[in-house]
Amino acid sequence: MKKLNFIIISLLVMVAETLRAEIVIYPVPQGIYYARHNDDYTVKVRQVGEKDWVDLFEYNVKVDMDTKSDATMVQFDFSGKVEVLVQKNNGEIRSAVVRPLSKGIQPEIDGNFLLFTLDKPQKLSVEFNGDRLNNLHIFANPIIENVPDKNDPNVMYFESGIHEPTDAAGKCFRIPSNTTVYLEGGAVLKGCLNCDSVENVKILGHGMLLEPQQGISVAYSKNVLIDGITVVNSRHYTVSGGQSTGITIKNLKSFSYQGWSDGLDFMSCSDVTIDDVFLRNSDDCIALYTHRWNYYGDCRNIRVLNSTLWADIAHPINIGTHGNTKTGDEVLEDILFKNIDILEHDEDDRDYQGCMAINVGDHNLARNITFEDIRVENIQEGQLFHLRVMYNQKYNTGPGRGIKNIVFRNISCTGKYINPSLIEGYDKNRRIGNILFENIVLNGKRVTSLEDLNVNMKDFVDKVNIK
Repeated sequence: MKKLNFIIISLLVMVAETLRAEIVIYPVPQGIYYARHNDDYTVKVRQVGEKDWVDLFEYNVKVDMDTKSDATMVQFDFSGKVEVLVQKNNGEIRSAVVRPLSKGIQPEIDGNFLLFTLDKPQKLSVEFNGDRLNNLHIFANPIIENVPDKNDPNVMYFESGIHEPTDAAGKCFRIPSNTTVYLEGGAVLKGCLNCDSVENVKILGHGMLLEPQQGISVAYSKNVLIDGITVVNSRHYTVSGGQSTGITIKNLKSFSYQGWSDGLDFMSCSDVTIDDVFLRNSDDCIALYTHRWNYYGDCRNIRVLNSTLWADIAHPINIGTHGNTKTGDEVLEDILFKNIDILEHDEDDRDYQGCMAINVGDHNLARNITFEDIRVENIQEGQLFHLRVMYNQKYNTGPGRGIKNIVFRNISCTGKYINPSLIEGYDKNRRIGNILFENIVLNGKRVTSLEDLNVNMKDFVDKVNIK
């Protein structure tokens, strides 16, 4: 009887999962259908067990400031279990890899086709023959369950199609307080979403910002949620936060390929959560500062979780450059980076290297910062760790105050010929101290000494421990 009940329950679960299984794709506006297509790949998806394939639109996205390469991006929403079929249209497949490697996806190769299966949302890079510049990005989103009512007066609803900014001079869509902004799948906005001195704003949906001057600006605001949006080739920041609190960013996808086109930058912000984002940028993917421009105050209580970072240029993670030498009392503290895949770091200028960089200038003090469960797959040129109290005369008006209580735990990195990491204080009063490296694995070997860590330890550094 128990065995029969088990079989019945199993069958009911299978039926329920089948009924829930769904693939959702979105229309491509006619105005960009031909201009934004990339024919390097043909990508299709289907539910496991189904016969018919669903064609996806292959968007062209620019990557890497040095080469301005044409890569490809596809998106779809799904539930259940799907097969993804990729046809490479130009040249043969000699090898292929799906990254992040931590996802454990082993594709099957059959001639000029590649096949793999997904049973949950993923953000992936598919690379053929070692080519990371003309690769395919696959964003498999969860299905949106609760779509806002477009007739609600507190909803700013963008349907499928191309939308130009209402503020033509500023090229921005200005968002008032207590507003839900919804970008329907297939909605393409050619302008910035601007949250200035507002509160209780939600920016939702699987639509796209296409080549805006800036993606989303959050200034002097509180309680702002950004969930699901894709930002393609923003000229400057994907999201900038200034003197704001209570910012949450989820399931964001971003590309940029020009100078100063950072991913997510936060200046004098607190209570920020970033979860499940994919950032491929040609400047810092994530940067945390205190004072800059007209923003003042500390930077604290920041959480960056479950995300993928790809810095074609500069840092995947950068903390502390800008601050306030007039007051000299600003602090960056209580910051956590956890469960992060870093796919690339490529920077030839030693002052701007470091997958995980804490560079404090302008009298900043950085403390109580943890990097945990970080997997670095490739450093083309750069360093793994970079801790420095500095005075960068290009950006600073004074040196930083110090760095202390920093933890690097469960960090892995592959790459034999990367530059040594750097730890360097500034003077006897501006020091670095109490740094813990725990369970660091380089090229499959666990680090047991500073020599193993491949670090250049300079002056004014205290209490560096290896566990």
